[in-house]
Order: sequence, then structure tokens, then C-alpha cells
Amino acid sequence: MASVPSLASTVEQRLAAALSAALPEAGAADPLLRRSDRADFQANGILALAKKAKANPRELAAKVVEGIGTGEVLKEIEVSGPGFLNITVSDRAITETLAARYADGDRLGVGFAEQPGTTVIDYAQPNVAKEMHVGHLRSAVIGDAMTRILEFSGEQIVRRHHIGDWGTQFGMLIQYLIEHPHELDHKSGEEVSGEEAMSNLNRLYKASRALFDSDEEFKARSRDRVVALQSGDEQTRALWQRFVDESKIYFYSVFDKLDMEIRDPDVIGESGYNDMLDETCRLLEESGVAVRSEGALCVFFDDVKGPDGKPTPLIVKKSNGGYGYAATDLSAIRDRVRNLKASTLLYVVDARQSLHFRMVFETARRAGWLNDEVKAVQLAFGTVLGKDGKPFKTREGETVRLVDLLDEAVERATSVVREKAEKVGLSEQEIVENGRYVGIGAVKYADLSTSAARDYKFDLDQMVSLNGDTSVYLQYAYARIQSILRKAGEARPVAHPELELAPAERALGLHLDGFGELLADVAAEYAPHKLAAYLYQLASHLTTFYDQCQVLSADNAPEVVENRLFLVDLTARTLHQGMALLGIRTPGRL
Repeated sequence: MASVPSLASTVEQRLAAALSAALPEAGAADPLLRRSDRADFQANGILALAKKAKANPRELAAKVVEGIGTGEVLKEIEVSGPGFLNITVSDRAITETLAARYADGDRLGVGFAEQPGTTVIDYAQPNVAKEMHVGHLRSAVIGDAMTRILEFSGEQIVRRHHIGDWGTQFGMLIQYLIEHPHELDHKSGEEVSGEEAMSNLNRLYKASRALFDSDEEFKARSRDRVVALQSGDEQTRALWQRFVDESKIYFYSVFDKLDMEIRDPDVIGESGYNDMLDETCRLLEESGVAVRSEGALCVFFDDVKGPDGKPTPLIVKKSNGGYGYAATDLSAIRDRVRNLKASTLLYVVDARQSLHFRMVFETARRAGWLNDEVKAVQLAFGTVLGKDGKPFKTREGETVRLVDLLDEAVERATSVVREKAEKVGLSEQEIVENGRYVGIGAVKYADLSTSAARDYKFDLDQMVSLNGDTSVYLQYAYARIQSILRKAGEARPVAHPELELAPAERALGLHLDGFGELLADVAAEYAPHKLAAYLYQLASHLTTFYDQCQVLSADNAPEVVENRLFLVDLTARTLHQGMALLGIRTPGRL
């Protein structure tokens, strides 16, 4: 089905046409339409146009009103103040537009982007052989939500997870494994849990570290092993792969807890670009983008200076011949543009790496790998803080393990679900399942409802609260609608455009109608927090609607019951779709 134009876009088109007719010299004019407290919409664009054309704004506004008239869609349009237009649409137009959305299944009348491209999105980047901590949460959650939102808009998405670095520590780990060959063995045929895999890696890391710190000969052998790894020695690479595979058992178990799918073909780390590093450096040097400085291959920038005021370069190749992160990131850009045919490269990476990415993107632009057709964007995110407003640490001052955080959230949420379970008649299995959906949803929503660039406080008490801007509030709103639909008996959701709407019905309806335009903004701005805010407002409109408009009252005429069931069912479907785009489940019974 084709997308359903929103009432806002219909009104905007009619206004723009009337404006052009009243003031032809203005050309295609923007009426600056927005939602208003005084009417359904207010148009503010006439003031600026009148000023430009040296016309009287109120007279121009009156001319536009005369030209636009009223009818099926527009119920009332009046000039206000110095030349604003207050516009009220008809109840029939609201119900008919919503009915068209309702008929469109899961897409709810939301159209696809006009010119979709291919976005390569780089997110969820844990470190091989290391535990995931709270700092790994935001890249995964924000990246997963943006992937879903962009795919819904029609964008072709390629996921990339930068897992597989091979710094100095791998020389140490691999050398230890060569000298103690059975340390990572599994009992034959037994599946290893994520926790077991991580404890194997931790044990091996501690043992190899102790040896590295106490035995100079082992330290020297470990350093030689890093060189062997980076130069492609087969035995060393095979052992390194064992560490990656063991780490993936653990990573996948954590992503599974987060209700998130990470697929093997999408996991490509530094190692994946190893064969391109040499060529990347040669191309940069031959084109003059990078120059030799004190033996290293560097790119300089006028506007990037260190604390001493001297230019800070991006070092692509070190003076000892080793490659830095810049060489890998630039090779990844070449691969993504040339082989994956990307039109957008989106990096969901900590704001503290902003300078690095600014320099990498500028270098790629100078080299011609990024241009007007291909853009690179860092979706930079802030830090997760504790309740005290400081970076989140355990009492011992260590970084909080991500699994511990998620387990605690699920535990808290399960007790919230259990308190209400008897009333709803949930089985033990449903309590456990819903506890997981509510707990993980709470963690994701707290992250996604904050603008990515800002830090936010991790407060589980607040996150699993039934009141306020939380995912639990939204999940209960959805479950409450499902309960009403179950109780409706033979009454079915049916739109009745002939009915007058109560104020709370109109407010809910107009908000529902804005879903598609809101999603287009969210996709264009990479701003999932705007979707979270929209859904919270939707649930708030629903609460007001319940207070003022009984759905299943015996006093209501059958068509009123059907129309209200239609409104709440469309609300439930919009909540469900919106939450799914954030990666959050909506259980039918809570």
C-alpha cells in the first residue's frame, strides 16, 4: 500500500498553494506549520513573507484564508495576532486518515525514504579476550535501534562489528597458549556457556600476564609473536582465531541477554583489513595527503593542535613500521565505499574518540574516498554515570560488568511483574519471560530516551518504575489496551468517520497521525531519543483519553465503542511498532 499522507502535510500543501497564489513573487513558500495549543495547527510563515514583499501580514493572511477556503479536511481557519493562521481540521478527516493507516498493517501508512541508499553502520565493538563492561552498552543499544529505524525507512543496511583487534596483549596470550596448549580446550562435544568461555579467557589472561611481568625471556618471545601475528604467520593466526572464537561465545551470550542479534559475517575487526594497510599508506603518500615526519607517515591539520599549541598529526604508520588505528579505519572506509558501495558510513562510537574520527574522515575526504556522494558520520555518545553523577564503577572502583548490570535489571523487573501477576493471571513462565522483556527494555529505553551526545545516570529504581518516562510505563500502556480488546466481547475496532470526536480523541488521533513524519526526522538526524519522546507522549495522550473517554461503557452507542476500540488498537499497534524499532518488546499481558 502507498504511504498515507499526514494531515499536517495535506494542510501544508494547501497552504503553500494558497500562499503562492496570493503572493506569486514569493515562489514556493514554506508556511512554517506546527502543532498548536490554540488550534490543531498554526502557520507562522506569513510574517516573514509579508516583510520580504513589503506587504501587510494580516491582509496577506486574510487573502490566504480566502483562497484556501474550508471543506472536507479544513474545518476552520482564522487569522490571529499579527498574521498567524490558526487551523482546525475536521473530525472526519482525522478518522479517515487514521483508518487508512490502520488498513496498512505493520507499516501504519508510513512511507519509505524518497532516495534510500546503503548505510554501513559500525556499532557493538567489544574487545577480544576481555569482558564487556558498562562502557560497551551504548554503542550496542544505540546502534541496534538505528539499524532497525533505518531499515524501516527503506535504507539498505550493512552491519559491521569491529571485533578482532590484535595489540601487544595477543603476543602474550598466543605465546602462553603455544607453551600451555590445552588451556582453551573444551570437553569433547560439550557446549560452553558465555560465562565459562569468559572465565577460561580470564584465567589464561591472568596466568600469561603474571609470566609476562616476571619472565624477561617470555616477554621477548611474546613481542616477537606480535610481529608474527601481524605479518600473517599461519600458526600464530590460527591460535589468535581461537581467542576470537572463544570470545565470540561470550559476546554472543551477552548480546543474547540484550535481545540483540549479532551475526558472524558482520564481525570484522582490525584483522579484516590487514591486507589493505600497505596499499592505504601508499595511496595516501603518493597523493600527498600523508607526509613523512620523523620517520612516521602523518596527516597534518591546521585546526588540530595539541596542548603545546603545535599541530597534532594523525599517525597512519609509525616510525617502527607498525600501523595505528588510523590505517585500519582508513582501510575500512575504502572497503566500505569501494566494495560495499556505501553512501553513508555511520560510526556509533564514544564521544571521546571524536577527534580521531574527525581527522580520519577529513583524511578520507582529502584522498577522495569520501565526497558529495558518500558521507561519514560519527553518532557520538556520552558516558554512563552512576547515581552520584560520576562514571559508573563498582564499590571497589572497578568498571561494572555488563552481564551483572543486565542480570540485576531483569531481577528488579521480574519482582515488579510478579507483584501484579496474580491480578492478571500470569504463569511462572510468563513472569520470567516478561521480567526479562521489562528489565532489558528498561535498560535500553533509559539509554535511548536520552540524547546520545549526553551522559546519563544509570538508576535502576527509576528505570523499572511504573511512573514517569520509562519503558515499563509504555509496556503497561500496551498491555492495558490488549486487556481492553480481550474484554470487548463481540465489539470490534471499526472506524466511524461520521462521529464527532471528544478533545482527548482528537489529541490522540493527531499524535498518531504524526508517526511517519517523526520517523523520517529520527532517521535523518540519527536521533532515536526523539522516537522515545514521541512514544512517551503517545502513552500520555492515551492516559488522558482513558480518563475522559470510557471505551467499553454500557452508556456508549455501539458505534462509539467500535470507534474507541479502533483508536486504542491503532495506538497499541503504533506503540508496538515504535518500541520494536527501539529494540524493546511489548508483552500482551503484564
